[in-house]
Amino acid sequence: MNGANAAEQPGGGGTLASLSATVAALAERVSDVQVEGEAEGKPDEPDPSLKSTGLKESDKDVETNVVGETMYSSASTFEELGLTKELLEGLYSEMKFQRPSKVQATTLPMILTPPYRDLIAQAHNGSGKTTCFVLSMLTRVDPVLHEPQALCVCPTRELVAQNQAVLLKMGKYTQLESLSTSTTEELPTSQKIKAQIIFGTHGRLKFWISRRMLGLGKMKVVVLDEADNMLEGQGFADDSFRMIREIRSQSPNIQLLMFSATYNDVVRKFACRITKEANEVFLPKEELSLEVIKQYRVNVPQKEDKVWVLLQQILPNCEKLGQTIIFVRTREMARVLHGMLTKDGFKCTAISGEMPFDKRDQVVNEFRSGVTTILISTDVLSRGFNVDEVTLVVNYDIPTDRNREPAYETYLHRIGRSGRFGRKGVAFNLCVSNWNDGDILDRISEYFQRQIPEVQYDDEEVFLKILKDAGLTEG
Repeated sequence: MNGANAAEQPGGGGTLASLSATVAALAERVSDVQVEGEAEGKPDEPDPSLKSTGLKESDKDVETNVVGETMYSSASTFEELGLTKELLEGLYSEMKFQRPSKVQATTLPMILTPPYRDLIAQAHNGSGKTTCFVLSMLTRVDPVLHEPQALCVCPTRELVAQNQAVLLKMGKYTQLESLSTSTTEELPTSQKIKAQIIFGTHGRLKFWISRRMLGLGKMKVVVLDEADNMLEGQGFADDSFRMIREIRSQSPNIQLLMFSATYNDVVRKFACRITKEANEVFLPKEELSLEVIKQYRVNVPQKEDKVWVLLQQILPNCEKLGQTIIFVRTREMARVLHGMLTKDGFKCTAISGEMPFDKRDQVVNEFRSGVTTILISTDVLSRGFNVDEVTLVVNYDIPTDRNREPAYETYLHRIGRSGRFGRKGVAFNLCVSNWNDGDILDRISEYFQRQIPEVQYDDEEVFLKILKDAGLTEG
């Protein structure tokens, strides 16, 4: 396939001997992903962005912590939740659901049953958590009252657009109106927002509230999506706290719902402080790494050899390549790698944090629609980005924080891009032998209590077997 013109095998001379010069030349020619003034060592922060059949449930029980005396029964069908016929039609006809997932069955009765207590919910990507809060907002609002009643706060514009798209699909047969900050149209500051359900990022929502465009007096439900990122990121915690406090000053009885795939102990304690007698739903940490995602480490002698592994061992051997995401640490690496794969004949796109919104939308839409099957991304898309057909994730760079410590939650969110709803998925972790990549991956493996077996970088037969087992090649 395209690998015929790729880098020669490490140790054999040829292209890799002058790879630095090649990379430098390619970097000058790549125009699709422009990065101005980007330092090599500066990474993008995880930035939640932008559903399917074959749901695979674990045998492990969902952990709950229920406050008060209210008794909640798990819902085996959506009918048991007392939903309107319009919402049921949306769930079955548009969303193609058959029954609630385990997380939905446990969580929705807690949300929709009076006295409407706050909720802290942890659930892995692909478990149906987005449906939980979208359905909750659709159910709680009064369709007769044309004022904002439900608010979903997200860390990024892309995630705002994605969540609103789910709501529009699920609520197709209702008469409810929604509005989001992801629109490119500027609202007049004199305009009072009448939509019942609002999606937005902190900055734009703060502007709407300060200009009295977004009324808070009728609010019933406030959702924090990707709550760990929202609370843990610099400035997000203070912004979240102030916004919730202001909403509660005008609507004291709001129900606060916090959803995320992960919570560390610090964030969990903070979440418990800002909620009021919240019910809790947690999946065991190890369940967040779906069993269908096979994880492997590939040790390479030098950093340049990672390109050879991609172009010779992985991508050319994927005869049935679905959607692939390759994660890199820096914007510069996204730009350079995009140029190298494009030159080698692969149709791919790249996305990073400095790109304008319209360019991001274009890249994401091309990937979603299958126009391109390979997406190179910094951690701007490591959280919340949902594409059903992602079957292969490559950690070109092992995720670390600014201090070169393992970024456990980022790793989990990255590999959560594949294997959604029980589909098979593979994750390759490329480690440079003379760096500390191996030590970092060892600590990640120990943290999640998951073995990550090694694959010899030059053993094509093993790569073929792994890809065949994942359904990516006939072998």
